[in-house]
Amino acid sequence: MSEVLLEYHRNGAYLKVTAVDPATGEEVCAMGPASNPTAVKSLAITKLQSKLAARRQAPSSKPGKFI
Repeated sequence: MSEVLLEYHRNGAYLKVTAVDPATGEEVCAMGPASNPTAVKSLAITKLQSKLAARRQAPSSKPGKFI
């Protein structure tokens, strides 16, 4: 992940940061206090990295259930 797009939305005392990987289009959001935007930004980037790492892992060998 070489590039991340960040979007900030402030709503009163809360800050919502959306992180998007432009290569895959994967998107995550993190919310926290507006008084600490660096921590909310860091959380959003960490969540995106985690989501991309989980996506790269091989799928389970167990088939799904048919209902």
